[in-house]
Amino acid sequence: MEIDAWVWWLIGAVGLGIPLVLTAMPEFGMFAAGAVCAAVVAALGGGIVAQVLVFVAVSVALIAVVRPIAARHRGDRPPHATGIDALKGRQAVVLERVDGSGGRIKLAGEIWSARTLDSDQTFEPGQQVDVVDIDGATAVVM
Repeated sequence: MEIDAWVWWLIGAVGLGIPLVLTAMPEFGMFAAGAVCAAVVAALGGGIVAQVLVFVAVSVALIAVVRPIAARHRGDRPPHATGIDALKGRQAVVLERVDGSGGRIKLAGEIWSARTLDSDQTFEPGQQVDVVDIDGATAVVM
């Protein structure tokens, strides 16, 4: 029993789809799309040269067009701050007097120890302060 060329191209497309799923490299998907197009050419009766040319042309065209667009969109997203980086720049309320040696603030619903950025500065309870840094378990405020 002889297997038609278009079936081989589809087997190749599936084979290229496996590393796409395992490695999340979109290039494999573009090669798989090229193999599917080559399978269509084979099913329509195109020769092996036409099949290979379609495979190469579609794969290269997809890589040349889709990759730059995907890279551009990937770079547009702002970085997502997590952990202590997400606390920097937020406002807090002073609970106990904060000066260069210490104090307490309420930051993001939690009570934090705090100290001022400038050792000469002081903040009284009820005042709003900006968190400029987190030093260990202490918020540095101004």
